[in-house]
Amino acid sequence: MADEVLLYSTGDYAYLRDALLGEGRVAGTIARTDFPDGERMFQIHEEVDGREVALVGGTHSDSATLELYDLATGLVTGGARRLTLVVPYFGYSTMERAIRTGEVVTAKARARLLSSIPPASYGNRMLLLDLHSEGIPHYFEGEIRAFHVYAKAIIKRAARELAGVDFVMACTDAGRAKWVESLANELDVTAAFIFKRRISGTETEVLSTSAQVEGRTVVIYDDMIRTGGSLRKAAMAYRDAGAVRIFAIATHGLFPGDALKRLEDSGLFEKVVVTDSHPRSRALAGGEFLDVRSVASAFDGHLHT
Repeated sequence: MADEVLLYSTGDYAYLRDALLGEGRVAGTIARTDFPDGERMFQIHEEVDGREVALVGGTHSDSATLELYDLATGLVTGGARRLTLVVPYFGYSTMERAIRTGEVVTAKARARLLSSIPPASYGNRMLLLDLHSEGIPHYFEGEIRAFHVYAKAIIKRAARELAGVDFVMACTDAGRAKWVESLANELDVTAAFIFKRRISGTETEVLSTSAQVEGRTVVIYDDMIRTGGSLRKAAMAYRDAGAVRIFAIATHGLFPGDALKRLEDSGLFEKVVVTDSHPRSRALAGGEFLDVRSVASAFDGHLHT
């Protein structure tokens, strides 16, 4: 029906599109053809002229970014009335500013690229989940409106299920202290972070923790887990300070290579919880150590006609 939202996805995010289907939303179909030279062709099966359309896709790789861009452009060119881009994971979000002379601010460059998607008649929206930097939505230009969507309800629920009502909500360093303090206040628990000293350009030394964790359960939150090196160092600091149980929660679980195995083999964590915002975490789901939660509920209220 004309007032329904047509919901599409890039190839890597079909699982999230399906999780978002429901009353007032129907799945759209895209045919994909891969050619031997690496080029791809897409064909949108439905008539989208005058329709409300949403496209689920991340920018976790260059190929995925271009697929999102190509499909979004095709949907607008086809006449979509309004386009909502659901982006569970925005790549390069840690490259949001230049540290050294000549460094490319890739997060801003990618935002400019996506800003160049032609505008639908009722405009384009982009929903971005738990960004590393609050300033990234302001990198988008022109007629696209970018919104920062939070998975806080999912994180709080996971923390309660892991640790009950009496625990310490902790972070890997002082840089995430405000976010963790907000979580701790809403959960009515103690917040903690660790003090570090930089030894060299690549090494840091943990000096102390900001709160008493001896004999306590500690839940460490970070916005993303890549290799897990910083997470392991933080966990060792809390363990050395007397924590008896340690869990980790992150919105985005990237886990390149054997990163997840290294976290499990460290013996520091009882369990790690992430969302399915990144396809890699979805692919690794199924074991006892890693618990993967759907982010569909975080986006659900933002999809409407």
